[in-house]
Amino acid sequence: MNARLIFLEELNRLRHDILTMATRVEEDLGKAVTALRTNNAELAKEVTADDAVVNAMQLKIEDETAIVIATQQPVARDLREMVTILKITNSLERIGDHAVHLAKTVIKLSGEPPFRSSERMERMAETGRKMIRDSISAYLNQNADAARQAAALDDKIDEEHKALTEEVLSLMKEHPELIKQAIRLLNTSNQLERLGDHITNICESIIYMAEGKHEELNE
Repeated sequence: MNARLIFLEELNRLRHDILTMATRVEEDLGKAVTALRTNNAELAKEVTADDAVVNAMQLKIEDETAIVIATQQPVARDLREMVTILKITNSLERIGDHAVHLAKTVIKLSGEPPFRSSERMERMAETGRKMIRDSISAYLNQNADAARQAAALDDKIDEEHKALTEEVLSLMKEHPELIKQAIRLLNTSNQLERLGDHITNICESIIYMAEGKHEELNE
């Protein structure tokens, strides 16, 4: 087997691993949202326990990518994809951290009455899940325009975050006894807002890979 075929085989393996990691992170975020909606602390604990699995996936992909770069010495477009793979795995790991943060909030708030603003967090997280799916699809299809479309969804997360912040701050003024709970929700909303930023970073990396240029999205 010639060197090019070996490289393509290893690259396809890395792409498969990226899809597996992204699917795991997206599923964990979905579990965290369900736990929030149903006040299910046990389901939330599954998400926190899964964090180690996601971290292990990241290290495996990074190690394999480093070996490919060292042994195959890719150049031009191939090297850009290697760099993009490293950026994607790092962002996916950070997104997984945000899912864990959401799950930990569910655990802390379990047993307390539901907070109406949690519906906004659910919508933020669901939009984040779609962004993950769309961005990874854009990567696998090497489609820069699809990456731009996926990043544009971050505006929805930002809008929900802004509205939630205003609602919670107003409620804190009216009901000081809820301040502790409200601060937790504000912190979690901040985490979900950053989640959208990490997916946008993935999309920027895909554009760099496909078109060879740096482009800032959702400024």
